[in-house]
Amino acid sequence: MRNISDTITRLTAVRGRSGLYPKRHDGRLSDVTEFGSNPGGLKARFYAPANLPHGAALVVVMHGCTQTADGYDRGSGWSQLAEQEGFAVLFPEQQRANNANLCFNWFVPGDIRRDSGEALSIRQMVEALVVAHKIDRERIFVTGLSAGGAMTSVMLAAYPDVFAGGAIIAGLAYGSATTIPEAFDRMRGHGGPSEQELPRLVRAASSHKGPWPTISIWHGTADNTVVPFNADAILVQWQGVHSIDANPKRSETVDGHMRQVWCDTSGRELIEKFSITGMGHGAPLKTPGDNGLGSAGPFMLDVGISSTRHIACFWGIMETGAQGSRTKISADGATLSGTILPAGRETEEKPRADHVVAARKTLPLNAVGSQADVTKVIEDALRAAGLMR
Repeated sequence: MRNISDTITRLTAVRGRSGLYPKRHDGRLSDVTEFGSNPGGLKARFYAPANLPHGAALVVVMHGCTQTADGYDRGSGWSQLAEQEGFAVLFPEQQRANNANLCFNWFVPGDIRRDSGEALSIRQMVEALVVAHKIDRERIFVTGLSAGGAMTSVMLAAYPDVFAGGAIIAGLAYGSATTIPEAFDRMRGHGGPSEQELPRLVRAASSHKGPWPTISIWHGTADNTVVPFNADAILVQWQGVHSIDANPKRSETVDGHMRQVWCDTSGRELIEKFSITGMGHGAPLKTPGDNGLGSAGPFMLDVGISSTRHIACFWGIMETGAQGSRTKISADGATLSGTILPAGRETEEKPRADHVVAARKTLPLNAVGSQADVTKVIEDALRAAGLMR
């Protein structure tokens, strides 16, 4: 049985041989240096269009082990999409002082609790950008791959009052491991919390009582690093949190891959799950053509479907929708011929239920001038939100 260091070393070697992700020097991502006490010791990178409108959406994007913010952005195309659609993107970045393999510490108890460690650092980054760029507090989302996907689960559980939705790619359920040996057991599909315990872990992570974030789950059927069992655990966890039936409302193929959808009683989509046929460990991409996005490389896999575009569409932050094709599948598994739909929302967009107002207290967005003014406004906002002493 391989240990964590051995596995990560092999992944790093594969990535290094490819030469596809050299350190970028084009300045696309900016450093965020003023965002609070940063107890997790993370770095923050940021991208926004030059004319970012007030009230824009914010997407928090977390890389996987051995990756960097620049590399993951280049592969996934999130900043490219942000430029096209007018939203901002935050990239928390792990440091080797915290984890030698640049994995977010999604299994370390001190880093996954609300207002503690890496989770608090990311929350502080979000608050700083909300204040500095007048981000819409009702349109903050989080996504990530592998360890970044597992950390996405952490942020959704620890701060469900902050995030309207999340997308977990090849990740793991919240609270599924608290040690390195447990982490690797869970990645292989061994052990873990029961189906009854999984939703209780999320509900116990904060005092929030709902409404809860919408969830998008992506996993390759041939993933041998984080086996597909983990996608099922994430699904069970959030079905329980949302108190919805285990059976999907509908199933369909999207760009040749299976998508299942779970809705509330009004028909609003709460959970979607994509099973990417034959894909190993990585983020699904569609890079060629007029609608191509991102760049293929290790763990960034061109399989004919853009997870980035589809996730943004699921969250309602794309005006143009994701270009692709869908074929509905009936309850008995039969294909309904002729039902080819655009990969945008197939029904009229329903408004997302508002989060508890008290949990998303609006902070004053003062006009600021100098860097000292900006720092003071951000620090005052962090203190008002209870995120900094």
